[in-house]
Amino acid sequence: MNTSTLNIIGIDKEIATSLAADLNTLLANFQLYYQNIRGLHWNIKGRNFFELHTKFEELYTAANETVDEIAERVLTLEAQPLHTLSDYLETAEIKQGKNITTDKTSVELVVDNLSTLLRIERVVIEKAAEAGDEGTVALLSELISTQEKTIWMFSSWLR
Repeated sequence: MNTSTLNIIGIDKEIATSLAADLNTLLANFQLYYQNIRGLHWNIKGRNFFELHTKFEELYTAANETVDEIAERVLTLEAQPLHTLSDYLETAEIKQGKNITTDKTSVELVVDNLSTLLRIERVVIEKAAEAGDEGTVALLSELISTQEKTIWMFSSWLR
């Protein structure tokens, strides 16, 4: 293999650019998910306030760390992470959750947002595996596992 086509971590430069673009899409969606959960945390009302207020804080804290990890992975692939609100809104599939205050609607939004993230992650992890990009695979594998469990728990709560 011609090493001039490889980036600094040994991944084909064109493939790394494509993976970084996919990760930027994930980053934009994660930023919307993060902001949605912040809003849910602030605005939740009702009998399940204490339970959900605490859980949403746990989720947005984890999401904030994940946003940083995704952006740093984009940088590791030698690309520029998206970093403006307009880029996030333009790129993300996840929509803004606005003025949501009820427990059921809040939890449904979390499940829907996580399902969207999972769908994106599964596409990216497959591409990363084909490219031999173990760093991206490891990052996404951990995310997928955690999100699947969270969806299961919230789906059980909804029943």
